[in-house]
Amino acid sequence: MAVKDYIRERFFPHLWCPGCGHGIVLNGLLRAIEKLGLSKNEIVMVTGIGCSARIAGYVDFHTLHTIHGRALAFATGVKLSRPELKVIVPMGDGDALAIGGNHFIHAARRNIDMTAIVMNNRIYGMTGGQFSPLSGCGVIATTSPYANIDNDFDVVELSKAAGATFVARTTTYHVKEISDFIRKAILHEGFSVVEILTQCPTYFGRKNKEGEAADMLRRYKEITTPIGSDAKKENPDLIERGIFLQKENPEYCSEYNAIIQQAMKG
Repeated sequence: MAVKDYIRERFFPHLWCPGCGHGIVLNGLLRAIEKLGLSKNEIVMVTGIGCSARIAGYVDFHTLHTIHGRALAFATGVKLSRPELKVIVPMGDGDALAIGGNHFIHAARRNIDMTAIVMNNRIYGMTGGQFSPLSGCGVIATTSPYANIDNDFDVVELSKAAGATFVARTTTYHVKEISDFIRKAILHEGFSVVEILTQCPTYFGRKNKEGEAADMLRRYKEITTPIGSDAKKENPDLIERGIFLQKENPEYCSEYNAIIQQAMKG
């Protein structure tokens, strides 16, 4: 199947703002699925609320557009009832790590076989540009007009500490990495996290004087570097990209099925 076979063309053009990075994420996701050769009936996408959640409206496979912060809870139910399906959960700052933070750490702790895509634009775009748990200190937002003083989560470190068994990070500038990391995350048996730094020129870029979308993309090139690079040694402030963790641990659905089999014998 080709990429166009996985989209609902009647819903295009999309409703994201001009320059939004979420369309780049959608493109990378679709190319990963195309490369895997998955059929539509093998995939379920679960989203919550926000700009990122609109991605479910553009893909032509099974989707659940649920409630704010609960995407992983719904996805857990899907996976436990139909463990043979590939479950993909794209989330924004809030769905993943604000209202959805508790679900995130426990899905990671259980090591449920699903792919969590954290679309990190460091702002709440749909509701008016408020700061989020991923904004970080110094960020200007509608709810922090004199600069945010809250520390941000490090998505990679939090995911690793909570028990995820595949953890990666990239940006919307590095389009080939998006597709490659998502493909590997879907293939991985366990809880996979792919953080993608994605630009929001409408609120984050404008408020923080980072310019247009193209300027923000160039900035991702300048402020990131591959894991373990010499550039990171020279400039510790650079954000590392790559696959930070990939390991095999018992997967939740398999362990749950073993309990069922044991109970049936008894």
